[in-house]
Amino acid sequence: MIPKLTFGRSGHLSTRLLFGAASLSRVSQAQADQTLDVLLSYGINHIDTAASYGEAEVRIGPWMKAHRKDFFLATKTEQRTYQGAKAELQRSLERLRVDSVDLWQMHVLVDEDGWQTAMGPDGALEAFIEAREQGLVRFLGVTGHGLQAPDFHRRSLERFDFDSVLLPYNPQLMADPAYAAGFEALAATCQEREVALQTIKSISSGPWDGHDRTRATWYKPLEDQAHIDTMVHWVLSRPGVFLNTVGDIDLLPKVLEAGTRFDPAMKQADFEAAIAEIQIEPLFV
Repeated sequence: MIPKLTFGRSGHLSTRLLFGAASLSRVSQAQADQTLDVLLSYGINHIDTAASYGEAEVRIGPWMKAHRKDFFLATKTEQRTYQGAKAELQRSLERLRVDSVDLWQMHVLVDEDGWQTAMGPDGALEAFIEAREQGLVRFLGVTGHGLQAPDFHRRSLERFDFDSVLLPYNPQLMADPAYAAGFEALAATCQEREVALQTIKSISSGPWDGHDRTRATWYKPLEDQAHIDTMVHWVLSRPGVFLNTVGDIDLLPKVLEAGTRFDPAMKQADFEAAIAEIQIEPLFV
Protein backbone atom coordinates (compact mmCIF):
# COMPACT_ATOMS: atom_id res chain seq x y z
CA MET A 1 0.00 0.00 0.00
CA ILE A 2 1.41 3.37 -1.04
CA PRO A 3 1.13 5.79 1.90
CA LYS A 4 -1.11 8.86 1.75
CA LEU A 5 -0.80 12.37 3.15
CA THR A 6 -3.08 15.40 3.16
CA PHE A 7 -1.95 17.62 0.28
CA GLY A 8 -1.19 20.87 2.06
CA ARG A 9 -4.33 22.77 3.04
CA SER A 10 -6.40 21.21 0.26
CA GLY A 11 -7.93 18.55 2.49
CA HIS A 12 -7.24 15.93 -0.20
CA LEU A 13 -5.58 12.75 1.02
CA SER A 14 -3.13 12.23 -1.84
CA THR A 15 -0.89 9.25 -2.38
CA ARG A 16 2.63 10.38 -1.54
CA LEU A 17 3.69 9.22 -4.99
CA LEU A 18 2.11 11.66 -7.45
CA PHE A 19 1.85 10.58 -11.07
CA GLY A 20 4.25 12.73 -13.09
CA ALA A 21 2.43 12.92 -16.42
CA ALA A 22 5.48 14.16 -18.32
CA SER A 23 5.85 10.45 -19.02
CA LEU A 24 2.81 10.71 -21.34
CA SER A 25 4.26 13.46 -23.54
CA ARG A 26 5.13 11.21 -26.49
CA VAL A 27 3.05 8.05 -26.07
CA SER A 28 0.01 6.75 -27.92
CA GLN A 29 -3.45 6.79 -26.39
CA ALA A 30 -3.30 3.01 -26.06
CA GLN A 31 -0.06 3.28 -24.08
CA ALA A 32 -1.56 6.03 -21.94
CA ASP A 33 -4.62 3.91 -21.21
CA GLN A 34 -2.37 1.05 -20.11
CA THR A 35 -0.66 3.50 -17.78
CA LEU A 36 -4.03 4.46 -16.30
CA ASP A 37 -4.60 0.80 -15.49
CA VAL A 38 -1.25 0.76 -13.68
CA LEU A 39 -2.13 3.87 -11.69
CA LEU A 40 -5.49 2.47 -10.65
CA SER A 41 -3.97 -0.86 -9.66
CA TYR A 42 -1.59 0.92 -7.27
CA GLY A 43 -4.24 3.29 -5.94
CA ILE A 44 -2.56 6.48 -7.23
CA ASN A 45 -5.05 9.34 -6.86
CA HIS A 46 -3.09 12.45 -7.90
CA ILE A 47 -2.01 13.45 -11.44
CA ASP A 48 0.52 16.21 -12.12
CA THR A 49 0.69 17.36 -15.74
CA ALA A 50 1.53 20.58 -17.63
CA ALA A 51 0.62 22.41 -20.80
CA SER A 52 4.24 22.00 -21.90
CA TYR A 53 4.30 18.20 -21.51
CA GLY A 54 3.75 17.41 -25.18
CA GLU A 55 0.50 15.50 -25.63
CA ALA A 56 0.11 14.58 -21.94
CA GLU A 57 -3.04 16.65 -21.35
CA VAL A 58 -4.59 15.20 -24.51
CA ARG A 59 -3.82 11.66 -23.34
CA ILE A 60 -5.33 12.30 -19.89
CA GLY A 61 -8.49 13.86 -21.32
CA PRO A 62 -10.24 10.58 -22.23
CA TRP A 63 -9.64 9.26 -18.70
CA MET A 64 -11.65 12.04 -17.12
CA LYS A 65 -15.12 10.96 -18.25
CA ALA A 66 -14.99 7.91 -16.00
CA HIS A 67 -12.27 8.83 -13.53
CA ARG A 68 -12.37 12.56 -12.78
CA LYS A 69 -13.56 11.89 -9.23
CA ASP A 70 -10.69 9.43 -8.68
CA PHE A 71 -7.88 11.96 -9.12
CA PHE A 72 -6.65 15.25 -7.71
CA LEU A 73 -5.78 16.88 -11.05
CA ALA A 74 -2.97 19.42 -11.41
CA THR A 75 -1.58 21.20 -14.45
CA LYS A 76 0.88 24.04 -15.10
CA THR A 77 1.62 27.00 -17.36
CA GLU A 78 4.86 28.67 -18.37
CA GLN A 79 3.03 31.77 -19.55
CA ARG A 80 4.02 34.82 -17.51
CA THR A 81 1.43 37.39 -18.61
CA TYR A 82 -2.23 37.65 -17.61
CA GLN A 83 -3.54 37.09 -21.13
CA GLY A 84 -1.08 34.30 -21.92
CA ALA A 85 -1.79 32.38 -18.73
CA LYS A 86 -5.56 32.83 -19.02
CA ALA A 87 -5.57 31.55 -22.61
CA GLU A 88 -3.37 28.58 -21.76
CA LEU A 89 -5.58 27.55 -18.84
CA GLN A 90 -8.58 27.47 -21.16
CA ARG A 91 -6.59 25.33 -23.59
CA SER A 92 -5.58 22.97 -20.78
CA LEU A 93 -9.18 22.58 -19.62
CA GLU A 94 -10.25 21.76 -23.17
CA ARG A 95 -7.43 19.24 -23.66
CA LEU A 96 -8.10 17.63 -20.29
CA ARG A 97 -11.86 17.61 -21.01
CA VAL A 98 -12.74 19.07 -17.62
CA ASP A 99 -14.48 22.19 -16.33
CA SER A 100 -11.86 22.81 -13.66
CA VAL A 101 -8.61 21.50 -12.21
CA ASP A 102 -7.68 21.10 -8.57
CA LEU A 103 -4.26 22.77 -8.80
CA TRP A 104 -2.81 25.24 -11.32
CA GLN A 105 0.90 25.97 -11.07
CA MET A 106 3.31 28.58 -12.44
CA HIS A 107 5.83 26.25 -14.06
CA VAL A 108 9.62 26.68 -13.87
CA LEU A 109 9.36 30.10 -12.21
CA VAL A 110 13.06 30.43 -11.42
CA ASP A 111 14.37 33.38 -13.46
CA GLU A 112 14.28 37.03 -12.49
CA ASP A 113 12.64 38.46 -15.60
CA GLY A 114 9.94 35.79 -15.65
CA TRP A 115 9.28 36.21 -11.95
CA GLN A 116 8.94 39.96 -12.19
CA THR A 117 6.56 39.67 -15.15
CA ALA A 118 4.41 36.96 -13.55
CA MET A 119 4.13 38.78 -10.23
CA GLY A 120 3.75 42.29 -11.67
CA PRO A 121 0.93 44.28 -13.29
CA ASP A 122 -0.95 42.25 -15.92
CA GLY A 123 1.11 39.24 -14.89
CA ALA A 124 0.16 35.59 -14.61
CA LEU A 125 -0.63 35.97 -10.91
CA GLU A 126 -3.65 38.08 -11.79
CA ALA A 127 -4.92 35.30 -14.06
CA PHE A 128 -4.31 32.76 -11.30
CA ILE A 129 -6.31 34.72 -8.73
CA GLU A 130 -9.11 35.35 -11.22
CA ALA A 131 -9.27 31.65 -12.22
CA ARG A 132 -9.64 30.65 -8.58
CA GLU A 133 -12.38 33.21 -8.03
CA GLN A 134 -14.20 31.86 -11.11
CA GLY A 135 -13.98 28.26 -9.88
CA LEU A 136 -11.78 27.14 -12.78
CA VAL A 137 -9.06 26.09 -10.29
CA ARG A 138 -9.19 25.32 -6.58
CA PHE A 139 -5.55 25.78 -5.53
CA LEU A 140 -2.47 27.60 -6.83
CA GLY A 141 1.20 26.66 -6.84
CA VAL A 142 4.70 27.31 -8.18
CA THR A 143 7.29 24.89 -9.55
CA GLY A 144 10.96 25.10 -10.43
CA HIS A 145 14.06 23.22 -11.52
CA GLY A 146 17.68 24.06 -10.78
CA LEU A 147 19.73 25.17 -7.82
CA GLN A 148 17.85 28.46 -7.53
CA ALA A 149 14.43 26.86 -7.00
CA PRO A 150 14.28 27.00 -3.17
CA ASP A 151 15.10 30.70 -3.02
CA PHE A 152 12.66 31.65 -5.80
CA HIS A 153 9.90 29.63 -4.15
CA ARG A 154 10.45 31.43 -0.87
CA ARG A 155 10.18 34.76 -2.71
CA SER A 156 6.99 33.56 -4.39
CA LEU A 157 5.48 32.60 -1.03
CA GLU A 158 6.38 36.03 0.34
CA ARG A 159 4.61 37.64 -2.64
CA PHE A 160 1.49 35.44 -2.54
CA ASP A 161 0.02 32.68 -0.38
CA PHE A 162 0.46 29.79 -2.81
CA ASP A 163 -0.87 26.36 -1.82
CA SER A 164 2.00 24.23 -3.14
CA VAL A 165 5.58 24.24 -4.34
CA LEU A 166 7.55 21.72 -6.41
CA LEU A 167 11.34 21.41 -6.70
CA PRO A 168 14.24 18.92 -7.01
CA TYR A 169 15.19 16.80 -4.01
CA ASN A 170 17.78 14.03 -3.86
CA PRO A 171 20.82 13.13 -1.72
CA GLN A 172 23.30 14.61 -4.20
CA LEU A 173 21.56 17.99 -4.11
CA MET A 174 21.20 17.93 -0.33
CA ALA A 175 24.95 17.40 -0.03
CA ASP A 176 25.32 20.94 -1.44
CA PRO A 177 25.29 23.19 1.66
CA ALA A 178 23.73 26.15 -0.15
CA TYR A 179 20.96 24.11 -1.73
CA ALA A 180 20.30 22.21 1.49
CA ALA A 181 20.01 25.45 3.46
CA GLY A 182 17.55 26.88 0.94
CA PHE A 183 15.53 23.69 0.85
CA GLU A 184 15.32 23.47 4.65
CA ALA A 185 14.24 27.10 4.91
CA LEU A 186 11.56 26.52 2.29
CA ALA A 187 10.42 23.30 3.99
CA ALA A 188 10.05 25.14 7.30
CA THR A 189 7.88 27.80 5.65
CA CYS A 190 5.77 25.11 3.98
CA GLN A 191 5.23 23.30 7.26
CA GLU A 192 4.30 26.50 9.07
CA ARG A 193 1.83 27.60 6.38
CA GLU A 194 0.47 24.17 5.33
CA VAL A 195 1.90 24.48 1.83
CA ALA A 196 2.23 21.15 0.01
CA LEU A 197 5.87 20.26 -0.72
CA GLN A 198 6.32 18.26 -3.94
CA THR A 199 9.68 16.86 -5.00
CA ILE A 200 11.17 15.76 -8.31
CA LYS A 201 14.34 14.18 -9.72
CA SER A 202 14.94 11.67 -6.93
CA ILE A 203 15.25 8.95 -9.60
CA SER A 204 17.87 10.88 -11.60
CA SER A 205 21.38 9.50 -11.95
CA GLY A 206 22.57 12.58 -13.85
CA PRO A 207 22.51 14.07 -17.37
CA TRP A 208 22.57 11.99 -20.57
CA ASP A 209 25.91 13.55 -21.58
CA GLY A 210 28.20 10.75 -22.73
CA HIS A 211 25.44 8.11 -22.52
CA ASP A 212 23.08 6.65 -25.12
CA ARG A 213 19.58 8.02 -24.55
CA THR A 214 17.48 4.94 -23.85
CA ARG A 215 14.58 6.40 -21.84
CA ALA A 216 11.90 9.06 -22.34
CA THR A 217 13.24 11.15 -19.44
CA TRP A 218 15.28 14.29 -20.17
CA TYR A 219 17.68 13.14 -17.44
CA LYS A 220 19.35 9.73 -17.10
CA PRO A 221 17.21 7.77 -14.63
CA LEU A 222 18.10 5.02 -12.23
CA GLU A 223 16.89 1.66 -13.54
CA ASP A 224 17.95 -0.96 -11.01
CA GLN A 225 15.02 -1.82 -8.73
CA ALA A 226 17.17 -1.81 -5.59
CA HIS A 227 18.52 1.66 -6.43
CA ILE A 228 15.03 2.97 -7.15
CA ASP A 229 13.81 1.51 -3.86
CA THR A 230 16.61 3.27 -2.01
CA MET A 231 15.82 6.68 -3.49
CA VAL A 232 12.05 6.41 -3.18
CA HIS A 233 12.34 5.28 0.42
CA TRP A 234 14.88 8.03 1.16
CA VAL A 235 12.41 10.68 -0.04
CA LEU A 236 9.39 9.18 1.69
CA SER A 237 11.32 8.82 4.95
CA ARG A 238 11.25 12.62 5.17
CA PRO A 239 7.83 13.41 6.69
CA GLY A 240 5.54 15.77 4.84
CA VAL A 241 6.89 15.51 1.29
CA PHE A 242 5.43 14.12 -1.92
CA LEU A 243 7.39 12.46 -4.73
CA ASN A 244 6.51 12.95 -8.39
CA THR A 245 7.09 9.73 -10.28
CA VAL A 246 9.55 9.17 -13.11
CA GLY A 247 9.01 10.57 -16.61
CA ASP A 248 9.02 7.19 -18.35
CA ILE A 249 5.98 4.90 -18.39
CA ASP A 250 8.14 1.77 -18.56
CA LEU A 251 9.96 2.69 -15.33
CA LEU A 252 6.77 3.81 -13.59
CA PRO A 253 5.87 0.36 -12.19
CA LYS A 254 9.29 0.09 -10.55
CA VAL A 255 8.79 3.41 -8.78
CA LEU A 256 5.28 2.51 -7.67
CA GLU A 257 6.42 -0.91 -6.52
CA ALA A 258 9.10 0.77 -4.41
CA GLY A 259 6.38 2.91 -2.84
CA THR A 260 4.46 -0.17 -1.73
CA ARG A 261 7.50 -1.40 0.19
CA PHE A 262 8.05 1.79 2.18
CA ASP A 263 8.11 1.29 5.95
CA PRO A 264 7.10 4.39 7.97
CA ALA A 265 9.74 3.43 10.53
CA MET A 266 12.49 4.11 7.96
CA LYS A 267 14.82 7.07 8.56
CA GLN A 268 16.95 8.87 5.98
CA ALA A 269 20.10 7.91 7.87
CA ASP A 270 19.22 4.26 7.19
CA PHE A 271 20.11 4.73 3.53
CA GLU A 272 23.55 6.37 3.72
CA ALA A 273 25.51 3.21 2.87
CA ALA A 274 23.16 2.20 0.03
CA ILE A 275 23.21 5.70 -1.47
CA ALA A 276 27.02 5.78 -1.40
CA GLU A 277 27.06 2.75 -3.72
CA ILE A 278 24.85 4.41 -6.37
CA GLN A 279 26.58 6.37 -9.10
CA ILE A 280 24.86 9.77 -9.25
CA GLU A 281 26.17 12.70 -11.29
CA PRO A 282 25.05 16.31 -10.72
CA LEU A 283 22.02 17.16 -12.82
CA PHE A 284 22.00 20.87 -12.00
CA VAL A 285 25.16 22.99 -11.93
